[in-house]
Amino acid sequence: MPTFQTLDELDLQGKIVLVRADLNVPMKDGHVTDNTRLVRFLPTLVALQEKEAKIVILSHFGRPKGKRNEDFSLRPVVSVLNDLVGKPIAFAEDCVGEAAQKAVQKLQAGQILVLENTRFHPEEEANDPTFAKEIAALGDAFINDAFSAAHRAHATTASLADLLPAAAGKLMQEELEALGNALEHPQKPLGAIIGGAKISTKLDLLHNLIKKVDLLVLGGGMANTFLAAQGFDVGKSLFEPEMVGTTKTINSEAEALKCKILLPKDVVIASELKEGAETQIVAVDAVPKDSMILDIGPQSIAETRMHLAPCCTIIWNGPLGVFETPPFDRGTNEIAQAVADLTKESGALSVAGGGDTLAALAHAGVAKELSYISTAGGAFLEWLEGKTLPGIAALEKAANRARTS
Repeated sequence: MPTFQTLDELDLQGKIVLVRADLNVPMKDGHVTDNTRLVRFLPTLVALQEKEAKIVILSHFGRPKGKRNEDFSLRPVVSVLNDLVGKPIAFAEDCVGEAAQKAVQKLQAGQILVLENTRFHPEEEANDPTFAKEIAALGDAFINDAFSAAHRAHATTASLADLLPAAAGKLMQEELEALGNALEHPQKPLGAIIGGAKISTKLDLLHNLIKKVDLLVLGGGMANTFLAAQGFDVGKSLFEPEMVGTTKTINSEAEALKCKILLPKDVVIASELKEGAETQIVAVDAVPKDSMILDIGPQSIAETRMHLAPCCTIIWNGPLGVFETPPFDRGTNEIAQAVADLTKESGALSVAGGGDTLAALAHAGVAKELSYISTAGGAFLEWLEGKTLPGIAALEKAANRARTS
C-alpha cells in the first residue's frame, strides 16, 4: 500500500494550488456525453475552496499529438464543470507562457482556473523537465487527483510532484484506499472476476492475481483459450491458439498456489453475433464447429454464484460475454447482480474498474450497488498487474521528503 500525503495534510490557505485532474471525458459533437469523472472530481474542488486556495486545474484531453488542435480543446469541458460547480470558472488558452501566467495572477482565493490541454505540448508526454519546471513555477503546491492518468510518466502526472509540496486529492485518495483494501490487504477469501477478449493483453494481470486471490473466475474470449487448452473444441469462437501453452502454465502455477480457476461448464452459442440471434445452451464439450461461444450458460452462472458467495472481497475487470448484444448479456448481468447482492447482504467489499466493466455494470443496473467503481482504465489494470505507477511513486517520494525535512 503506497504511503502518500493527503490534501488535508498540506497548508494550502491562500496558496496557488496546481491540481492535476482527469477532464478527459467522452464527448460527441462538442458536447460532453458522460460527466462522471467531473462529478467525482468535485470533492477535491470543494475542499480546496474551503481552504481558500487559488485553484489551477491541469489536464489532458484526447490525443492531439503534441500540437494545438481545437478539436481537443478543454473549453467545452470547462462549461460543463462550471455548471457543476455553480460558480464561474476561468479558462486560459495555454498551460504555460504568458497566457497561463496572466490568468493565474488574476485568481482570488477560492476561484478556479482551467489551463488548456497539456498535451498541446509534446514536452508533456515526453516528461520534459524544463516544461515541468515552467508549469511548477505557476503554483505553490501540487495536488494529483488523476489516478486514471497515474500510469503515465508525463510532466504533469509525475514530475510536478518532484518540484512542489505534493499530495493526493480526494478522488486519488479514495481510489488508492479502495484498491489497497481490495488487493494489498484484503479480507479473505478474495475472488476476482476477469473477462475480456484476449489473454495476451492481460498476461501480467493473471500472473499477479493468481499469487493473491483464492478464486479466479474467467469469462469472455480469454476463457475460450483456457477451454481450448483443455482440449475442448471452441468452434468459431474468439480465442488465441498461440496462447494455449501459456494458459497451461498459468493453470499449473495457480494449482501450486492454491488459487482456484473457475471456467464455464456450459455456454451460450450462436452461428452469428447479432441481437436476437438464434441461440443454444450447450456443455463446453459440445460446441459445434460452425458456432461461437458468446456468453456463459445457466449452470456456469449458478456455479459462479456459489463460489463467490463465501468471498469477503471481490475484484472485477472485464465482462463475461458479449454484453453489448442481447441476449449475450445475461451472464454478465446475473453475476453483476450476484456481486451487488453480496455487497449489500454479506458486506463483501466489491471493487470494479475498466471501461468495458463500467459499461457492463451500468448495463446491468448495478453500477451504484458495488462498494467502489474506479474511474480509471489503464491505471486500474496496471495496478492489478502489480506495476509501479509513476504518478503514485512520485506522491510517495513527495511524502518521504516531507517526513524527512
